[in-house]
Amino acid sequence: MKIMLSRTLVMLLGVAGAASASEDYLNVIRQVQFPTGVQWDATVADAGQQLSALAIDPGGARFELWTLKGSPLQSRLLDSQYIGAFVPMATVAVRSEDPYELIPRTRADRPFYVDITVSGLKDVGSPVEAATKVKFLRHLQSYGRGGTGTDIDRSMATLLRQTEITQNGSLTLSFALTAVPGVDLSKVTGEERFSIFSLADYQAPENQLASRFIQIWPVADGSISGISQGQVLRFAVPQLTLTLNDLYPESTTYAQVYKGDPRLGQVGTVVPGSAITRHESTPLNRVLLVKDYQSVFDSEGRWTMEIVTRTPFGIDRLAYVSFDVQKTLSVRGMVSTVE
Repeated sequence: MKIMLSRTLVMLLGVAGAASASEDYLNVIRQVQFPTGVQWDATVADAGQQLSALAIDPGGARFELWTLKGSPLQSRLLDSQYIGAFVPMATVAVRSEDPYELIPRTRADRPFYVDITVSGLKDVGSPVEAATKVKFLRHLQSYGRGGTGTDIDRSMATLLRQTEITQNGSLTLSFALTAVPGVDLSKVTGEERFSIFSLADYQAPENQLASRFIQIWPVADGSISGISQGQVLRFAVPQLTLTLNDLYPESTTYAQVYKGDPRLGQVGTVVPGSAITRHESTPLNRVLLVKDYQSVFDSEGRWTMEIVTRTPFGIDRLAYVSFDVQKTLSVRGMVSTVE
């Protein structure tokens, strides 16, 4: 490590898009010196590199990347790295099936992956123990039902696992499902945080070398009311109420109809006024009223209406109902004459 340089090159997490690129946000790198505790803040762009504001003291320095929003006032620590003379280097990356760039996220029923890289560890038996190992921690924190994680106290997160890493190299951990607790596991909302910490030594306290978290959002559900299973529609269609809960931040949700009984994966005709497309950061609940949709039925017989949602994880059916369309009037009787 080039600790003798008067300034140390600071990479903004090594990836573009780690900080918020929105005009509503201000990105700041905070440098904290050890053991003095002197602090310096520098405003930075959402991607790039620049030299540190202060020379690195013998105890090292911690660099924190913060993103700040003015209205309403919010702050979020995106990542931090510690640099010192005898401190190992580490990176943590979290991946899921959702390619969202700003903050890793996934759905409660989907897998995710954590990539860990550690370098600079000395052989066990080195006189400086802090140079021979690092600690790996996994924390869980629930947002609560309907929560979004805004301004939560991350010091209240639950430590699920702590292990030591004593060898340099890379490792990928796979998680089939989140461990964020909840009564209904399909509806849990929260985050998991994966961190690597250095050990304390005579010059500096224990410090975070790298940390990333992934947000967990609930599985959507929905219902159709105003029409019942097996109902016969004749000359007018009823007004429908579509109730949509926990729509994923990146999703397109709509009602569709097709001829026949329910069939998973069937592509139908979208019901006018039923579609919602989202490119957001948090889930959404919505109630839609749908009427005057008779144009979607081009023939009589059995029809099925479904609510489907398209997300980075595929297409899921949230609700369905089957009914009969009968537009003609049938009269059954007997014809006779009276002489």
